[in-house]
Amino acid sequence: MRILAIGCHPDDIEIACSGTLAKCVKRGDTVIVCHASSGNLGHVVISPEELRIIRAGEAKKAGAMAGIEVIWGGFDDLEIYDNNKEARDKMVDVIRYADPDLIITHSPDDYMPDHTAVSRLVFDASFTATLPNYPTKLNKVAKLTPIYYMDTLAGVNFNPTEFVDISDEIDLKIKMLECHESQIVWMREHDGIDFPDMVRTCSRYRGYQSGAAYAEGFRQCQVYLKGTTKKLLP
Repeated sequence: MRILAIGCHPDDIEIACSGTLAKCVKRGDTVIVCHASSGNLGHVVISPEELRIIRAGEAKKAGAMAGIEVIWGGFDDLEIYDNNKEARDKMVDVIRYADPDLIITHSPDDYMPDHTAVSRLVFDASFTATLPNYPTKLNKVAKLTPIYYMDTLAGVNFNPTEFVDISDEIDLKIKMLECHESQIVWMREHDGIDFPDMVRTCSRYRGYQSGAAYAEGFRQCQVYLKGTTKKLLP
């Protein structure tokens, strides 16, 4: 299978579903991660211009650890708005490029405007990408693809309907997350938050819910033509 995971910022995917993606690679899937935004506003001291470059390098390093291709959506932070053609066309091209059998993205009820905008944008673009007479830069047509929403930060307001056992991938997940040093170090030193520890704890909690040591939770987008009888997650 071909798996496309679309997160808003570099590190969102590592937080929510990198264990599942690493497991997909292990079973032979092609996995592509798209960071919709550059993450250029994610620091108080580092300038947006410098941070854009730093975070791109961190994301590439994290993806390489699991054999994942990393691409970009073409936005900067707080520039992502659903329900406009320019944003939709960018996301349509991402989906047409990846040609996925399954898309993973943010919950529409997540906590940050950029996250919820990406969620709605992916929902819109995943349909639009299937239309042969809708022109974008990529002259190809994507398949009608199921969407799975990944966990919210700390699991707030999110009740999974599916779980993936990531007990064998939890250490890799944390190592991938720690590649994002511009975020992790800042939070440890200035906010007093050990973010990798929080992510490990949340994975442990999902494990308790599902009978595994560690797990990641998902909820399938339940709308007409996006349902499937197949088990797609590992």
